[in-house]
Amino acid sequence: MRTSAIELEIPNAENITVTDDTLTVDLSDGRTMSVPILWYPRIAHATPAERNNWHLIGKGIGIHWEDVDEDISVEGLLLGRASGESQRSLAKWLESRA
Repeated sequence: MRTSAIELEIPNAENITVTDDTLTVDLSDGRTMSVPILWYPRIAHATPAERNNWHLIGKGIGIHWEDVDEDISVEGLLLGRASGESQRSLAKWLESRA
């Protein structure tokens, strides 16, 4: 049996909107996807100003939030991956913000 690898083209992020409940990403292929903000606790705990202080990395293959040290890849979003940060690490980070 012959199989071939299928190479998928991952679109780039073009614009980001963050609300109290949702992270919404506009993609270069015309799609818009939204995920619960709770998937990314650092962003969920960020102030509105910190949430809006993002920039695209790698020409849109990912998004970086400098103020909360969070990076999210478009591929991860498309695969439905939430933050992989441990509860211990998150607790330490939250403590440093107090």
